[in-house]
Amino acid sequence: MLYTNLNHIETASQLEKIINENENVMVCCGRMGPMCIPVYGIMEEIEPVYSHVKFFDMEFDNPEAHVIRNAPETRGFMGLPYVVYYKNGKIVKATSSIQNISQVKGILDSQFGQPKA
Repeated sequence: MLYTNLNHIETASQLEKIINENENVMVCCGRMGPMCIPVYGIMEEIEPVYSHVKFFDMEFDNPEAHVIRNAPETRGFMGLPYVVYYKNGKIVKATSSIQNISQVKGILDSQFGQPKA
């Protein structure tokens, strides 16, 4: 289990349900390691501001995470975490490795729109 304050995804079917029921979803698939923890922290920090986006984590080593690990958009990724952005049930962006808050906000703004003031 990931020790974050994010909502956790534990199964592939749960992920499928989430991305089909929510327009904008960001999922960080990783471990409790030095490249992943900063991304979880960014997600926790910006979650209240980006109310039009649903934020989740998923444990990379969970066999159910195969849907993210084996997605065509993540093929070739070498570093954790895998961060996947879904719009209307489809992957619109995927990144790997550590990111800073500017990078994450840039993707959220371009893919899902800026938060309402």
